[in-house]
Amino acid sequence: MEIRYWNKEVETASPERIKEIQLERLKKIVAAAFKTQFYSKRLPAVGINSPDDIKSLDDLRRIPFTMKDDLRQSYPKGLLAVDTSEVVRIHTSSGTTGIPTVIYLSANDLNAATDLMARSITCTGADKTDILQNMMSYGMFTGGLCMHYGAERVGMMVIPAASGNTKRQVQLMKDFRTTVLHVTPSYLLHIHSKLPELGIPLKDLALKKAFIGAEPHSENTRKKLESLYNIDAYNSYGLSEMNGPGIAFECQYKKDLHFWEDSYIVEIINPKTGELVKDGEQGEVVLTNLIRSAMPLMRYRTRDLAYLHTEPCECGRTHRRMSRIMGRSDDMLIINGVNVFPSQIEEVIMRVPEVGTNYQILVEKQGALDRLVVKVELYPKMFLGEAKQIEQVKARISDELKASITIKPAIELHEQGTLPVSEGKAVRVVDTREKL
Repeated sequence: MEIRYWNKEVETASPERIKEIQLERLKKIVAAAFKTQFYSKRLPAVGINSPDDIKSLDDLRRIPFTMKDDLRQSYPKGLLAVDTSEVVRIHTSSGTTGIPTVIYLSANDLNAATDLMARSITCTGADKTDILQNMMSYGMFTGGLCMHYGAERVGMMVIPAASGNTKRQVQLMKDFRTTVLHVTPSYLLHIHSKLPELGIPLKDLALKKAFIGAEPHSENTRKKLESLYNIDAYNSYGLSEMNGPGIAFECQYKKDLHFWEDSYIVEIINPKTGELVKDGEQGEVVLTNLIRSAMPLMRYRTRDLAYLHTEPCECGRTHRRMSRIMGRSDDMLIINGVNVFPSQIEEVIMRVPEVGTNYQILVEKQGALDRLVVKVELYPKMFLGEAKQIEQVKARISDELKASITIKPAIELHEQGTLPVSEGKAVRVVDTREKL
């Protein structure tokens, strides 16, 4: 396997050198932070009155966590460190309601984010000979444009297909011999279910890789995609508040995501106490952006749950690796006192061979108790068999879920194509309890 690097010196730097880069950049970010309304008040309150007060990386922990509500309350310019004449782009984070969270980028910030995206693409083995079809939303969402710019910097031909219109997406893949997709895993599963209907066999496509992200997904979902399409699917991690999808990316070995530590400082904390956990222990991801000066953001609590590990990777990169997102500290479902993450449910149902490409989790009230319903689509051939066979599948899903989440949900089996489909981020959980 040929290992490709975008910036080998940085990607293979020693841990000591990475820390030197982090400290140098952190001081610059703190200097920029003093120019914002938000941090100019927050930093002196904890005894940091100038960048010179940052003597080591340990001093970062003197700074209080920044929360999503801080971004909303600082809207529109409370976190802006430069004059608007220096801003070349803004984004807002996806999925917010009410007051949005806005992200400002200068030309230098945008260049740094683009370069990091190019690094991420290259570490998967993709290069300028590839053709990337970008199926993510463009506009205020960072994912589409950041990937687009990064792929162009690599030299790839980019098809800015955006999200939706499945028939057109497949036709573009066929006509232009697309080799790489940037897509949500749920939508890629949906596309496969539509290929027979569209009359385009898989052998007519030239797909080799998929960059999947923007929604939590299990390892079993990745394996299912790779099996269905005969491709390599690479997990990515990003969030709008930190510039988009280039924060961490899997390399060709696909053994968790290389976290670009020269550009971000990552802390994993106990979400209840705020204390750091050890490498290898799951906790909440906290990020400090080291490559954006127009809008500094330090110790941002993402609510994403993951862990770090430090053992060397066969690709030679030295940046610590982060697990896939295991769930969120704020999307946990409490079902009659039992904590359940949607990712646990997906992990189970996606390893059942009869299950198709779509599912939905419903939480509702039944009298005074919570009721958990898991709706799954089955492949069409299942509905051509005996009713006894379908009931056996239903019982197996129920039993395996109970073994995983300790409670036994109601299982509904549906024909393929009957559950709601999202062409962007999938809406997997419907919780009606709050409406009652």
